Amino acid sequence: MGVTKEVLRAGDGTNFPTSGNNLVMHYVGTLASNGQKFDSSIDKGRPFRFKIGVGKVIRGWDEGVMTMSLGEKAILHISSDFGYGARGVQGYIPANADLDFEVELLEINP
Repeated sequence: MGVTKEVLRAGDGTNFPTSGNNLVMHYVGTLASNGQKFDSSIDKGRPFRFKIGVGKVIRGWDEGVMTMSLGEKAILHISSDFGYGARGVQGYIPANADLDFEVELLEINP
């Protein structure tokens, strides 16, 4: 399956991240099977900052987020092979779990 995107709010339609950009995003991660939340930048009180396209995040994020434009809010539906796969994340994400991330692209920086 990989990753599919469900747009909740359109972005500017002009500015898209490219590999190596530093991004600032808000996210809420849930298990697709039951909606159980396992992580949230909003709950932490600060957005998530990372470099896209260089393997710093799961493959579903690297591929899905690069289809988003600045200001866009979407849900990324990520199959386990594009997430944490057979290893999962002990105590948080079971092995072979499909994931849903509600994400919002706040900033794109070189």
